Parts: sequence; structure tokens; C-alpha cells
Amino acid sequence: MLQDPKTIRYYQRLSDTLVELWRRRYRSEELRLFSEGFITALRYGQELDPTQIMRLEQEIAGFLANPDNLEPPELRPQPEEERS
Repeated sequence: MLQDPKTIRYYQRLSDTLVELWRRRYRSEELRLFSEGFITALRYGQELDPTQIMRLEQEIAGFLANPDNLEPPELRPQPEEERS
């Protein structure tokens, strides 16, 4: 479990973006590459210490592995505005 507020904010930002990309029909492999790039940028930017980055990486891997986080786009209920 993440404890540091800064790490939690990065986790939330990354997980929200991954869900949005999934809704835009990006594939799982593309999501994984995006998350790796995001985490690599944090490493190079020295935004978090290495322990926090490792923990964030583990949490995001778990997020991507859980099928409940990324539901199939065609099975999502449509909002009322989009229905004909």
C-alpha cells in the first residue's frame, strides 16, 4: 500500500490516465508501455526516491493485472445522452 502523498498522487494520475486510454481502445500492451514510460520519466526527473518509484511500479502492475480495473469497452453501459 502506498503511504507517501506525492506517490499516491502519481498513482492516481497514472491509473486515471490508463483507464482513459483503455476507454479510447488502446491495447493492454500499449497501456503497459505508457505506464513504463511514465515511471521512467519519474526516475529521470527524480520526483520520487527509488523506493517510492519501485512501490509505485508494483502497484501499477497490480492495477493493470486486475481485470476489474479495465472493463471491456463494448460492455460498458452508455450514458443516457449517447443512447438513441
